[in-house]
Amino acid sequence: MSENYFKDNDDLLYYFERGIDWEALVEATELGPRSEDGFKSAADAVAYYREVAEMVGEFVASEIAPQVAKIDREGVRLVGGEPVVPAALGAVFEKIKGLELHGMCMPRELGGMNCPMLMYFVTAELIGRADVAILAHHGFHGGMAMAMLTYSLFEGSSEIDRSTGRIVRTRFAEPIAEILRGDAWGSMDITEPDAGSDMAALKAVGEQDEQGKWYVSGQKIFITSGHAKYHFVIARTEKTGDAANPLAGLKGLSLFLVPAYAQDESGRRKRFVTIDRLEEKLGHHGSVTASLSFDRAPAELIGKRGEGFQHMLRLMNSARLAVGFECLGLCEVAWRLARAYAAERPSMGKTIDKHEIIADWLDEMSCDIQGLRALAMHGAMHEELGQKLALRLRHLPPQDELERKRLEKRAAFHARQARRVTPLVKFLGAEKAVQMSGRSLQIHGGNGYSKEFGAEKLLRDALVMPIYEGTSQIQALMAMKDTLGAVMKNPQAFVRRQAQARWRALSARDPLERRLARVQLLSLGAQSHLMAHTAADKLRSLPGRPLAQWPAAFLKSWDPKRDFAYALLHAEHLTRLLADEAIIELLWAQARRHPDRREACERYLERAEPRCRYLYELITTTGTRLLAALGQQPTANS
Repeated sequence: MSENYFKDNDDLLYYFERGIDWEALVEATELGPRSEDGFKSAADAVAYYREVAEMVGEFVASEIAPQVAKIDREGVRLVGGEPVVPAALGAVFEKIKGLELHGMCMPRELGGMNCPMLMYFVTAELIGRADVAILAHHGFHGGMAMAMLTYSLFEGSSEIDRSTGRIVRTRFAEPIAEILRGDAWGSMDITEPDAGSDMAALKAVGEQDEQGKWYVSGQKIFITSGHAKYHFVIARTEKTGDAANPLAGLKGLSLFLVPAYAQDESGRRKRFVTIDRLEEKLGHHGSVTASLSFDRAPAELIGKRGEGFQHMLRLMNSARLAVGFECLGLCEVAWRLARAYAAERPSMGKTIDKHEIIADWLDEMSCDIQGLRALAMHGAMHEELGQKLALRLRHLPPQDELERKRLEKRAAFHARQARRVTPLVKFLGAEKAVQMSGRSLQIHGGNGYSKEFGAEKLLRDALVMPIYEGTSQIQALMAMKDTLGAVMKNPQAFVRRQAQARWRALSARDPLERRLARVQLLSLGAQSHLMAHTAADKLRSLPGRPLAQWPAAFLKSWDPKRDFAYALLHAEHLTRLLADEAIIELLWAQARRHPDRREACERYLERAEPRCRYLYELITTTGTRLLAALGQQPTANS
């Protein structure tokens, strides 16, 4: 067993040492003097970050990993309306509390370490390599404290000293301090019995009395760490009987902070939110997943009424990246567990890692982990820089107009980069976690099906990844919508990209760049086919309208459910293709900067090229028959 989950990972070390733009992250994080003990250079900051990563890597390997099987066996239970967790789990979190990890990314003036959010994501992979259930609960400590601060900053209820960049006061200072001490945590309450991915169907309500106080009523289910003290709750505040009214859907939702209970000096609790049950889950046995009831629970409105969906997205973007790193940790341990077992298991005169099929599986797993890590690191870095630059523009805008515009341009660039890859990280991470844990179990053979070796636990834990924090299908629809929307918004740029890719596929000096360009051509060709198919179907609906209405009907009146049926059918295929394209672009960029990364790019291309050709063929040759059977698409001969 490894003694340090950080130091034994060469690919992760590459990002720490050369693959991350620490200068930009440190500059954004250490804005202004902030405090006398702030870092004076990026090198000093990164040295400290590495110390933290090494500390967490050692802690996870020595203190968390040995307890995981016991925690999984014992699970959590509900006693007298309150969850009881295994003693070993409680001991782990007492140690996390002692290490002050809950404040890792919080500003120093609020009692934190002032590390970049990327440091949380890195340590999330390390903890996830030991146990994703422990990681899930850990994330609802510092993660919810960061959410409180972020919401306060965006709504303008925090005050910042312009001369130092320090936070002078913030709306949720008391609960933030409580969470950083390790005495409380939070949860995000969205899902309801009749509303999962369809948030427009949410029925929990937020009501305001004559004194202006808010109360939340309704039921929430499948709430991770639902025994939290502080709950961010999405509820409907705008009432309308007209289903066509925009306020009947997402625009009628608001976000609230709801304390679940008040506690007196003796520790007795008065509950405003009751825990109805704990879910008996296939995996994640160390994580409390609860069904909750709110009966006029006192609440605080976040931002303005009707902004709930926007605020939720602000939190969900980071949450989906966090799940990507969680999946990365699970993939890493699935591969390492399989590799170690295969190296010791003899069969037919040699260990099974020397058998061609098993060797191919292990090689593909390690290759996919490198690709996923490249994608996740890229998304996390740009998400953080985009958010921090947006906050700087809001609270500490440059006085110089040119500097302000430059900052706006940078913030928009980082936001676009993060938006492009976030659904790809969540989608690919979740799908690979299931695939790799399944392969790890199979490499273990009959032993994998027993509980003794740990492989079956990985598969049980992985199976939820394509479901929570937005299903894989939702991620695919988001990626498809953004990709085709960009083509519609700027077709000239799309045509230029195709022309440039064709040129590089033929004339680029480096063979890796030519191969990348050919993958890009497959992606662009698939997008072009989807747009052509979608436009053709749209044109078929025009003859029944007056000629004068054709331009508006084609350019503006798009119904995603009707007009994008063919693209919706192929959304997952396109997303897999987009993920491979993005990963190869990132690995090629690394290879150009650092020649020793060339092998990673070559290995990934070897796997991805035939896969991308297959996905292109799927998108361009299948689907019409099925859509015709569903009554959503004319047949090819109609």
